[in-house]
Amino acid sequence: MLLVVDVGNTQTHLGAALRALLALRDLSFTDLDASILSSTVPQLRPEWTAMASRYLGHDMPVVGPGVRTGMPIRMDNPRELGADRLVNAVAAHDALGGPCVVVDFGTAITYDCVSAGGEYLGGIIGPGVEISLEALTSRAAAIPKIDLLRPRMLIGKSTVDAIRSGVVYGFAAQVDGILARLREELGEQTGAIATGGLAAAIVPFCTAIHDVDPLLTLTGLRLIYERNA
Repeated sequence: MLLVVDVGNTQTHLGAALRALLALRDLSFTDLDASILSSTVPQLRPEWTAMASRYLGHDMPVVGPGVRTGMPIRMDNPRELGADRLVNAVAAHDALGGPCVVVDFGTAITYDCVSAGGEYLGGIIGPGVEISLEALTSRAAAIPKIDLLRPRMLIGKSTVDAIRSGVVYGFAAQVDGILARLREELGEQTGAIATGGLAAAIVPFCTAIHDVDPLLTLTGLRLIYERNA
């Protein structure tokens, strides 16, 4: 069994945490034959690899320099590219071919672009949905915090409805507008796939993207592991 790990922020007791997660599926360390790590927190990478050596008994490759991804990076400084964005691009190109775009609804909304030849071209980064909501409610005392539910209608009949409509339809329009511009540059047949925690809240209101894959990053990690096995 292959363990794929996508890490943002985690606790220091990695071995205990991993054991507990495996136990939820009636698994143990001995069930894991291999592992691979993607982390946007550099100081945690050696902790994870040390944990793998101690508890899993094998080396854990980390997505980054020296790991074959099969995807050339055409950025001014390839080291600036976050591992999660590269992993997503690898998975999207495997699923859709090229050219294609990954729209990731995370802390930021990122658009990662892959050429027809399978090259990572670069991307677009904007403030995420939750960041925008937090900024709105923290800077305007009269505006309440809301849950990001489906708007009842376009024209809100209350403050909560108006905010919900503005956030959902506003971000949907952003996605549609940016994808339209990207297709002008990359070609009208450019595929698009969404991932990230809030994709399911926004994508149903988009016209330029329909596919959502919450496991896109994990799929990309599996593909990269297989290319290095």
